[in-house]
This record gives sequence, C-alpha cells and structure tokens, in this order.
Amino acid sequence: MPTITNTLEIHSLHAKAPGQEILRGVDVSFPRGKIVTLMGPNGSGKSTLAHVLMGQPEFTVTKGQIRWQGKNLLRLKAWERSRLGLFVSFQQPPELPGVNLLEFLATAYKAHHPKANQQKDFDKNLRKALSTLKLPESFLERSVNTGFSGGEKKKAEMLQLLVLQPKLAILDEVDSGLDIDALKLISKTVRSLRSPQRTFIIITHYQRLLQYLKPDIVHVLVNGVIAESGSAALVKKIEKKGYSEYLKVAS
Repeated sequence: MPTITNTLEIHSLHAKAPGQEILRGVDVSFPRGKIVTLMGPNGSGKSTLAHVLMGQPEFTVTKGQIRWQGKNLLRLKAWERSRLGLFVSFQQPPELPGVNLLEFLATAYKAHHPKANQQKDFDKNLRKALSTLKLPESFLERSVNTGFSGGEKKKAEMLQLLVLQPKLAILDEVDSGLDIDALKLISKTVRSLRSPQRTFIIITHYQRLLQYLKPDIVHVLVNGVIAESGSAALVKKIEKKGYSEYLKVAS
C-alpha cells in the first residue's frame, strides 16, 4: 500500500499539448505547510504544470506520476482533485455568464465542506473574505468574471481562496497586471491563510510578489525541467542574472 503523505510528489512528469511536448521530465516536491515558488521564463512550462495538476483535458500526460494524500492524481478527474483540497487560480479564469458569484461560492463550499453547521461557517468565511479584500457585498451579485477588469478577476480568485480554504493552493501568475496596492493585498491574503496544514505553489516569473511573500523554497523551471532549486536567496540570483545561464544549458 502506498505511503499517505501530504507532500505533493511529482516524478518524471512528461506532458504535451497538441503537437508539442512541454514538460520533459519534471521531478519536484511541494512539502505541506510551505510557500513554494515556481519561477522560469515565458514558455518554460509553469502554467502547463498547473493545468496538469488540476486535470485540464487539453494537456496529455505521456509519462510520470503525481502523488498526494496517498493517491495518484493522474487517475482522478478534476472535480475529484478539487474535493481532495486542490485549488488553482489561473492566469485567465473562465467567465460564467448568468452564474452569480454568491451562488458559485455557496455551491463550491457545500461540495467541499459537508457538515452540519455549513451555512454558518460559509457566512462567516464570506464576510471575513469580503472585508479582507475590501469588496462590497454587491460584488457577489455579478456573474463570475463576466465583465470583470483584470484586477477584479484576481480579487474574485482570492475571494474563492479565502472562502474555500483549500489544502493545496496553486496560484498561477496571480501578480500579473496588478498595481502595487493590489499586489500587497494579494500577498496579505496568502499570508493570512498560511498554515502548517496548507501548501502554496506560487507560479511567477517576476520577483516583486516574492518580496512580500518570502517563499520557503524556490524551483526554477526551464524548457520543461527543473533546472535549479534552493531557498529564497535563489530569487535574488535570478533578479541579478536572469535566466540566461539556464537557457544555455537547456539548449
């Protein structure tokens, strides 16, 4: 019987989109209770990894394994992974015309937290989340992501994160296009949810967000493989030298 662990373990992961191999043998782990950053240049495979972790059907895994909580995630459907406590905030979250945000959050919370005092806990989490993000209650009446600005989409994703409180949160370039005030607010949100029981995977190729989050572990993904891993000090190295040395080796 496989060992049950709350560390996300990825072994020799190969994945492709139609006609193109993107992940070429990713070996990496994401320990429970840590903020782990995945960095790399555009096109390196960071977002593909997020999509594969959540089970997006347009990406095909050709080899490898992803294990979490004693299960091979590759055998589970996207909704099953979500029920296990996985959450992904994508760069371009989909629009859901006609589905207001309150209904969406309530349905998701019910599916993830089935217990007797469910409504009371949901209301409490929702009120606190709105206050943290400085959002009016009228925000909940809008259709999910429909007509939202870029900043509003990010806040809607953070609202979901605060309400659902997943065990493993993957934030894919959540800092993209944000001004400094919004960036600080997103960072505050992540820090407020930090827990020994919760893992964050922060995907970015900028350094500014990491100045506020101070990750425990940094991995560099280049051309579909992990090129280097280290502490937060690795961010300063990348800020100074960029990704050129990794690209030379990978080519």
